[in-house]
Amino acid sequence: MDQDNQTSTDFILLGFFPEFRYPDLLIILLLVFYILALAGNSVLILLIGLDARLHTPMYFLLSQMSVIDLIFIPSTVPKTVANYCTGSKSISFFACAAQMFFFLFLGLTECMLLTFMAYDRYVAVCRPLRYAVLMWPGVCLQVTALAWVGGALGALVNTWYPMSFPICGPRVINHYLCEILAILRMSCIDTSVYEMVKFVSTVTFLLIPFSLILASYILIFLTVLKMNSPKGRHKALTTCCSHLTVVSLFFGQAMFVHLTPDSSHTPKQDQIGAVLGTIVTPMLNPLIYSLRNKEVLEALKKCMGRCCD
Repeated sequence: MDQDNQTSTDFILLGFFPEFRYPDLLIILLLVFYILALAGNSVLILLIGLDARLHTPMYFLLSQMSVIDLIFIPSTVPKTVANYCTGSKSISFFACAAQMFFFLFLGLTECMLLTFMAYDRYVAVCRPLRYAVLMWPGVCLQVTALAWVGGALGALVNTWYPMSFPICGPRVINHYLCEILAILRMSCIDTSVYEMVKFVSTVTFLLIPFSLILASYILIFLTVLKMNSPKGRHKALTTCCSHLTVVSLFFGQAMFVHLTPDSSHTPKQDQIGAVLGTIVTPMLNPLIYSLRNKEVLEALKKCMGRCCD
């Protein structure tokens, strides 16, 4: 390990699954996922911006999700690849804090946007005649702004607090990114007060949104069961299927990380959870939202037709 340029406040990241026998293969897969995520989310944002048929609240929220994914994956992957290629494992105190902030900021914002997307689907299926009133553009902009600001404030508190703790012993993190659990394990002082802050944040930004999403889909499915038209039932379920898939991926990973006891986490499990949240999910989201969505596929065909003309 080259520590010539390491300062006393730097941390050491052991890297992307350091015990794996074929690290070159992991880095290649990481770069492939990185390129696919950037390309898929960029194309989706472009299609939503160019096609007037996609200028609806649902697709506006979907574009915000793609913006999150476009920021999410570059916040970790370039540093991981650069450290591997250069042989350096150090990360500065401020770069570590920045990684933690963006990881939390984007995750919290995505959580709130997923909740509002569930409400959008609820109104579309259960209150279709009031959709234009309840989901007018001003409401979408206000809620989206609230999600971004709320995510930033929540992330700021949960980054500044643990990063202010004094560190004892080696500043080594068995991960490819800086994470709160690793910082807490290195802390010299009692972190019980922060544990309470973390609990309140988890309830506010994870359990309450999940409960609201669950309630929305229970009402949606009850409404679908009452529909007489098979075509109407199929259309309603199809529009919700993609969102439910993304919700399952997001909350499954988030609940494993934040609701299971910290002592039960191994470094390998922490890395798997982080990979799912910061790399795999941003790559899959554009595919999930487009493959079963006729409007997006038609917009893509239309755009490709224009390019070929």
